Amino acid sequence: MAYRKAAKHKKLKSAELRWNCDPELFESESTSEIKPIEGIVGQERAIKALKLGVDMRSQGYNVFITGLSGTGKFTTVKKMLESISPECPTISDYAYVNNFKDDDRPLLLVFPAGTACKFKSDLSSAIKFLQENIPAVLESEPFVSRKQELMFQMNRNQTELKEDLEKRLEKDHFTLGQVKIGEMVRPEVLAVIDDKPVFIQQLEELVHAKKITQKKADQIVKKYSGYQEELQSFFRKNILISQDYFRNLSELEKNSIDDIVNATIDELKKNYKIEKVHKYLDQVKESIPQNLEIFKGVKPSKEQTESGAVIDYLKNYDVNVILDNKDVKHCPVLVETSPTYNNLFGNIEKYSDGSGGWYADFTRIKAGSLLRANNGYLVLNALDTFSEPGVWKSLKRVLLHGKLEIQDVATLYQFSPSILKPESIEINTKILFIGNNEIYSMLSAYENDFNKIFKIKADFDYEMKRNDERVRDYARVVKKLIESEKLLDFDKTALAAVTEYGALYAGNQNKLTTRFAYIADLVRESSYWASDSGDSIVSAYHVHQAYDAGKERHGLFETKVTEMIQDKTILIDTEGERIGQINGLAVYGNGQFAFGKPTRITASVALGNGTILNVEREAGLSGSTHNKGVLVITGYLRETFGKKIPLSFNASIVFEQGYGMIDGDSASITEICAILSVLAEVPIKQNFAITGSVNQKGDIQPIGGVNEKIEGYFNICEKSGLNGKQGVIIPFQNVNDLMLNSKVIDAVAENKFSIYPVSRVEEAIEILTGISAGKVLKSGFHEANSIFGIIEKNLKTMRNI
Repeated sequence: MAYRKAAKHKKLKSAELRWNCDPELFESESTSEIKPIEGIVGQERAIKALKLGVDMRSQGYNVFITGLSGTGKFTTVKKMLESISPECPTISDYAYVNNFKDDDRPLLLVFPAGTACKFKSDLSSAIKFLQENIPAVLESEPFVSRKQELMFQMNRNQTELKEDLEKRLEKDHFTLGQVKIGEMVRPEVLAVIDDKPVFIQQLEELVHAKKITQKKADQIVKKYSGYQEELQSFFRKNILISQDYFRNLSELEKNSIDDIVNATIDELKKNYKIEKVHKYLDQVKESIPQNLEIFKGVKPSKEQTESGAVIDYLKNYDVNVILDNKDVKHCPVLVETSPTYNNLFGNIEKYSDGSGGWYADFTRIKAGSLLRANNGYLVLNALDTFSEPGVWKSLKRVLLHGKLEIQDVATLYQFSPSILKPESIEINTKILFIGNNEIYSMLSAYENDFNKIFKIKADFDYEMKRNDERVRDYARVVKKLIESEKLLDFDKTALAAVTEYGALYAGNQNKLTTRFAYIADLVRESSYWASDSGDSIVSAYHVHQAYDAGKERHGLFETKVTEMIQDKTILIDTEGERIGQINGLAVYGNGQFAFGKPTRITASVALGNGTILNVEREAGLSGSTHNKGVLVITGYLRETFGKKIPLSFNASIVFEQGYGMIDGDSASITEICAILSVLAEVPIKQNFAITGSVNQKGDIQPIGGVNEKIEGYFNICEKSGLNGKQGVIIPFQNVNDLMLNSKVIDAVAENKFSIYPVSRVEEAIEILTGISAGKVLKSGFHEANSIFGIIEKNLKTMRNI
């Protein structure tokens, strides 16, 4: 059959395959004459958003910083926060003290910065002063005389009470005595017989001894029983007299120490004019008389239990300073690298009593980074924060309500969390989350209140538009790194090479990467190779050497794949023709050292109803995007051929020798051309590889990793021998993305390798087969003897079978 010959298609020239940076763009011969950059390059949008979030003190204006790793997020945040004006809310000290009215709810005291520790010391001195001087007050003449009066009054009242009872007992021949029961002595009524007191229990012995008659004994017992009620009344009144004495004595002691206690506490109040501190000191004042035994020295201030634990009775007068900001002069800026619950919110530590019991009190309350950054800024890694148990839930509560409650969390130990509930703390900490867009999108969509508390998003771009100013900024970035890490200076050729790799990492001739972590690594390694060679300055040669060495370090898998292709373990043809077989291109790895390799894709066709079988999907090896791509191919075939002729065939597509997951739609054009080849029964030239996405209308769409794909196929062709016919077909939109290596560019310049940009399926199939795709005639069918014309003819034949 005489086929219609395809028209010639434009090939790319070598000059179009890479952007070359002119060293003359740099005004200096080397970095020794360049000033280092100040600030961050290419992140104007993110910096504006970040500045707004940092400056706005209103509730909810926390910042979520997104962007790829290496774009300078952390560096920018750190520099911006370091340069913040000191005009920020007041910095304070925080302390917890005992609540004498409820020990389980410690009180919070807030002091001006640098004051809390002084208050702790002053209160400790005041308590020590009272300990030393209260005993002296209670030993003074006025107190001792009054105490003696109270004691005399008590003794007199008890004596009068006793004498009155004894007079009445004497009339009936009884007297008042005492009986000891254990360690206790109580009054008892005794009978008087022959002028001797006798216990009532001894009457029976006297009857047996015939000293008294039974009748007399019975009379004595009867009268004894009658006096028991009076004895109990006497006993109660005696106790009341004693109680009155101790109550009056306690009141006397309180009144006696009032002056010294009031004077001591009032002096503290004068030095700390804080209302809440005054209320706490009032509680201290009221508690001292209640613990007077300790202050009198009757009871030791510290005591050791049988289990070895030490009880400090004066601990309730301690001050637990959980945050001392005396050395903080500006807004606090903290970076919490380990945002566990305890590190972030604080903790209540427990102590053992030595007998297996665990306890906590206000002195065990510890602050976390959220409080240490209060009225300042706290930087957190979003993923770390969300992966820690309980952290996000509690952080959200703090940010919504502005209240921090320091609580214990359940641990692996076999005891319950503390029942302490310290008073909450007002929090005005600005949170800056560093994360990626995936985390931000999920939280924004599914997490309640997230958008209320993170109103600012600072999105760091991974690339910037290239212009002369940006190119010179790259040189200043290099200079900054050279100064900070004491590296060798770079000459202008080296700066040009670094900038070219910036465009390579960005994947576009007109852009430069802002992932300066990649650039920094390249600069460091270039300096190393120059130093290793004994050179005093880095040149373009050393930059290329550093890049190539990096690729080699990460290139073991690429080398193994290439060897398997050479050994025909993986079947790839780079010459000849074959129906339904085509070379697709795939990218492996990630980051700056990804690589491409060709993969064989085949198609087969049989009679059917227009269905395309995705073998990868049936085997569970196809991702959702690849599945979509196959469905798009079905749509394209219906759009192109199904309007006039029913599609009476079934096709199957397979990635030969593919044993891993396949995703993405960059093989759409490859799969379409393989099916068209089978339907037309026209062979495809195996010296080509092709990549590109396709829509249902046959338009070619751009793909990623174009440089890696071209270089990967070129390497295979180079190993098998370049014959001048080999090449790669790419979407025309990817031309500006080309930053190919010198080997590919030289081969294209010498016409040993070709790169074709295409915009339609028709162009691709014509290059692959050398046959015209065919124009649509007035009849609605394509030209005879063209690819599409032959396909329509074959479809009609299949329909009529």
